[in-house]
Amino acid sequence: MNTVVSTVVISGSLLLMLMSLITAIRDRPMGMVLLVGFALLEVAVLVQAGFVIAAVAGGEGPADKVTLFGYLGGEVLIPPAGVFLALAERSRWGPGILAVAGFAIAVMTARLLQIWQGTA
Repeated sequence: MNTVVSTVVISGSLLLMLMSLITAIRDRPMGMVLLVGFALLEVAVLVQAGFVIAAVAGGEGPADKVTLFGYLGGEVLIPPAGVFLALAERSRWGPGILAVAGFAIAVMTARLLQIWQGTA
């Protein structure tokens, strides 16, 4: 698992979480900046998934592949699901949903690193 890509995913998701939280506290609707940010986050998550799949195909990785791929699959689904739910909710809770999605991506990526390193 590429730690540079994981660091980018964690940093980007925490930044988007903070921006979403500020937007929710200000009682503003979600804007294009958040949408583009979560689209870029999804691209970074897909790149990370590609690195993990390539490494596992090459014989690397932990013994527990089911947990690894469970976290990876869940992580790929969170940004689009969060954006979909946030678009459906046009109040302050739309950006609140994105704040939770950003935090979940950061935690799941950290957990993926633990699983990959065998410290989980």
